[in-house]
Amino acid sequence: MPDRPQVLVDRASPVPLYFQVARQLEQAIESGSLPPGSRLDNEIALAEELGLSRPTMRQAIQYLVDKGLLVRKRGVGTHVARARVRRPVGLTSLFDDLTSSGQQPATTVLSHSVEPASGVVAAALEVPEGTSVIALERLRSTNGEPLAIMRNHLRADLVPLQPELLEQRGLYEVLREAGVALASASQSIGARRATAAEAKLLDETRGAPLLTMRRTAFDDRGLVVEFGDHLYRASRYSFEVALTGR
Repeated sequence: MPDRPQVLVDRASPVPLYFQVARQLEQAIESGSLPPGSRLDNEIALAEELGLSRPTMRQAIQYLVDKGLLVRKRGVGTHVARARVRRPVGLTSLFDDLTSSGQQPATTVLSHSVEPASGVVAAALEVPEGTSVIALERLRSTNGEPLAIMRNHLRADLVPLQPELLEQRGLYEVLREAGVALASASQSIGARRATAAEAKLLDETRGAPLLTMRRTAFDDRGLVVEFGDHLYRASRYSFEVALTGR
């Protein structure tokens, strides 16, 4: 790997050799010496170059993979990961957050239909079962990489939503321009493993960790506006929460 900064190990140091290697590579990533997308040599070549055992080199690489700084893909190799998207938890849309942070959001509408509400959806939207609702599923990407699968349900009588518009604008932006004043939301965050179909859409391996976010948003009259059930790549995305003392 010609662009990789020189890595030096001190065998007399009490610091484990794998950590010395990992820390120097981490500093190179943070400084930009190893930019996102850079490819590393395989573990055998790196181990031979540094005079280390293959298990030691594997441990160093795995340490950085676990921190989300490196990505391993079979048949492709090990690359420096793209910068993670850190999103504050607030009543904003992912489209708004990406745009305000200078990133380039893109949306693919996977499905758009009107269907009768049932079960969890009817309860979340506080409508009788069988009420017509809009069901959306979108793939949100940034800088050419998939980031999230977003599934939303809205009352069909709330505002007209055309797929072409949703590929250019964020859902909350469309709602605001239609006169819907979003005021509050209840939200839960969790995690689970990706199914084969989800992994394919998000360019992850089957079983990869995904962050989940389920949100019910209300307008300024207290009426439910939308119910969202979203999936985010844990390797590319994190939520940030501000805490204060009582």
